[in-house]
Formats: sequence, structure tokens, C-alpha cells
Amino acid sequence: MSESPGDPASDAASAPPAVDALRTALRTAVLGQEALVDDLIVAALAGGHVLVEGAPGLGKTRLVRAFAAATDLTFGRVQFTPDLMPADVTGSSVFLEDGGGRFEFRPGPIFCNVLLADEINRATPKTQSALLEAMQEHAVTASGERHALPEPFLVLATQNAVEMEGTYPLPEAQLDRFLFKLIVPRPDPATLVDVLDATTGDVEADPAAVLAHADLADLQARLRAVPIARAGLDYAARLVDASHDLPGVRLGASPRGAQALVLAGKGYALLEGRPHVRYADLRRAAAPALRHRLLPSFEAEVEGRDVDDLVRDLVARVPEVAPGA
Repeated sequence: MSESPGDPASDAASAPPAVDALRTALRTAVLGQEALVDDLIVAALAGGHVLVEGAPGLGKTRLVRAFAAATDLTFGRVQFTPDLMPADVTGSSVFLEDGGGRFEFRPGPIFCNVLLADEINRATPKTQSALLEAMQEHAVTASGERHALPEPFLVLATQNAVEMEGTYPLPEAQLDRFLFKLIVPRPDPATLVDVLDATTGDVEADPAAVLAHADLADLQARLRAVPIARAGLDYAARLVDASHDLPGVRLGASPRGAQALVLAGKGYALLEGRPHVRYADLRRAAAPALRHRLLPSFEAEVEGRDVDDLVRDLVARVPEVAPGA
């Protein structure tokens, strides 16, 4: 877990060509969001769901659509609204009068590889909760019968800031099932000029598929195989454990948070073409993996400290090497 380079020959490896192709396709489709693109790729290769938050018009939906197109996966979209019902997402059983008087399950839009849950926090908590089983078990239960979802299955959800009118906070149990929560920053003026030039001329087209279904499965397996030293696992565990005693935090991260740190660390190593995980990879993963798993205290909110401030405090407080180790 040393921060210094390892064996020069092994550290000279490059990212897999399929990853580079996907990165280029997404950066071309969504300008000026290089870090956001990399985080999305890491989460997808880790097999995790992603929550993307930002103000309207910053390209959240464009990013998700571009990912689905570039990976040649089946794509489904649900526009979440206050009147959306759980069956509108998962599907339901219908009675067939001309089919022997039996019930037949009609799959909903969730039966796809990549589900865009657009503006997910505009639906009621009841409908949001309909995704819990699907996100955790990759299956839907209807009328007592379990229906498996296609693999891979990824939920890429967008949401506007909770403070905006007509939004509902997501249940903690659902938030915990997202591997990453990504924040879409506002573009600087120079990037905005490039965006205007690219979007006010010819009609935008989705990127061509650069990653086949089998390629994604292979990359997901390769990510899992990236080695991480026990010291790295210990560091991830201590970060999550310390989050429960961090000043300004009312509720700390769950064990899923530690799993997210480790998987994301492996993903960043794979993305950069390195053969092992470094402490820097785990620190890089801290904000996207933990920001939605920490519940700020009332005092922190009064002081104007947001969740990212708390994550920075956490990383600063926890040493990479345990005292006495």
C-alpha cells in the first residue's frame, strides 16, 4: 500500500483499451466533466448503482444516455413523478380472460441492463422504495413470484437538489444501495462556450457502442481481481468505523460504505492501469462513496458544513497506517 511507485515494469501498464475507448466516448458526449466521467466508469465496472445530483440543465441525463449507448446495453428510462406508482417501474400481474383465466406478469421498464431513473427524488418514498429489491438482489417480486433482472443491471439515477420545490429525500436504505453519489459541477465559462458550440449546431447523436456486453463482464471480473493489501482493507474499515464518532455526524456509514471504498479503489487502479490499489485510490473514493451515507448533525447544518466537508474531516482524522501497526 505504499504511495511510492512499485515495480517500474508492472506500474507501466496502461488502462485496458476498452476502458480508454469508453472514457473517450463519454468525454466527447459530455464536455468538461472528466472527473465525473471517470467516477461513473469506475462505479459501472464495480457493478454499482450511481446517484447523480445537480441543478437542472447540467447534463445529468445526457451522461447516463451516453453511457448506455457507448456500452451497447439495453436501456430503460423512467421519469419519476409524484403520481408514479411502484408497478409503473417494476411491472405487474394482469389477468388474462382469454388465456385460461390466469395471471401473467408484464415486466416494467426496470427489466433492462441500464435503468435511467430520471429525477428520482420527485417520486414519493413508496415508489422510490420499489427499487430496493431490484438494486440489492437484481430481481423483482410480484404476486409472490420472483423475476430475475438481466445482467448486468445498473441503476443510474439523477436527482435535483433536495432543497428544490417538489422533491422528496430518498430513504436511507435506498441511498445505501448506491455505490456512488456524484455531484455535477457547474461548467466554467470556457467549457460553457464549448458546450454551446457542440449543442447549438447539428443535432447531437448518442456515441457509437465501444464496449460490448461481454467486454463489460470481463472488465468487471478484472476489477474484482485487482489486489489490495490487508493494510488497505484495514484503512477502509477504519474510515467507516471513525465516521460514527466524527463530530458533526449523526449517523455514520454502513459496511456497504467500506465495500464501496474497496471496490472503487480497485476501479481507480484499473482505470489508471496500475496493478494494485494505493491509499490514494481509497482517499479518492471517499467523497463519492461516503457522502450519501453520512447524516450531518443539526449543529453541522447550523454551522454551514456540508457532507463533503465532513468527508474531508474524516479523511484528515484517520491515518493510513493504524497507530501501533
